[in-house]
Amino acid sequence: MIQAGSTGDLGQGTKMSVIRAFIAVNLTPEIQRRLDEITAVFKQKLEKSPVRWVPANNIHLTLKFLGDVSLANLELLRKMMKAEIANYRPFEISVGGAGAFPTLHRPRVIWVGVEAPAELSQVQASVEGMAARLGYAPEDRPFSPHLTLGRVSRNTTPQDYRSIAAVLEKEKVGFLGALCVRSVELYKSDLLPSGAVYTDIFTALLGGDHR
Repeated sequence: MIQAGSTGDLGQGTKMSVIRAFIAVNLTPEIQRRLDEITAVFKQKLEKSPVRWVPANNIHLTLKFLGDVSLANLELLRKMMKAEIANYRPFEISVGGAGAFPTLHRPRVIWVGVEAPAELSQVQASVEGMAARLGYAPEDRPFSPHLTLGRVSRNTTPQDYRSIAAVLEKEKVGFLGALCVRSVELYKSDLLPSGAVYTDIFTALLGGDHR
């Protein structure tokens, strides 16, 4: 059990009482490697475009961004996550294709797609419901599973938008791999001058995985 003010992996002294956290599915090293290759291609093609690219080892399938979480509530969150996720059996998802939100021609987020059975949406809805019971605001958009490769600056010019759209239309992203989802993770997010660092706080196993 992790109490408020504990040190170790969660904080840097007794003054810290909250962490920034999110709930996500981890990816395999092979899929991360393929995402790194795709990002390298996009970077080269869009080297003058205002896009902040996400390092491949920081890419996860996010189910819920929680924001600030009190260290005093981590044990309750762990128990609730464990109980919720145990209701589902492992399932397989596949990764491939690319696009942008909200539209290809006015992109804010560049993503790689995720194809999944209904179980993924059920798990995400369960996580969302659990978070709501803990007082976290629900998402204002429907769940759309994806892996964020990059975020486009708000200061983007029309020419930049056209360049990004042209590259996404030309550089087709095929099938990048599949993985069996056996667990859901709670991650701590630390924003450092060098970029975001994510730390796995704990794992909730899907109920069909007894290993």
